[in-house]
Amino acid sequence: MAKISFTAHLRKVAPAGATEVAAASLGDALDQVFARAPRLRSYVVDEQNRLRCHVVIFINGIKLPPENWSAQRLGADDDVYVMQALSGG
Repeated sequence: MAKISFTAHLRKVAPAGATEVAAASLGDALDQVFARAPRLRSYVVDEQNRLRCHVVIFINGIKLPPENWSAQRLGADDDVYVMQALSGG
């Protein structure tokens, strides 16, 4: 099963540690995580299911482009990391 992890400051609304999911696509995988942690959805995607501008997703260390992110195919051994950038001063 693929593993999804979240940056530390998302863990206040995300599951602790890596979450294992069985899904064919990244969109399906994140939907499974959002079902377990509903508040997380609004931190990662907007109302049109687009990645928020400050969110970056890596699969096996490779940064995904924000376009068509949900259709990205996942393998059983993939490691997904969802990162939310911080800004401000």
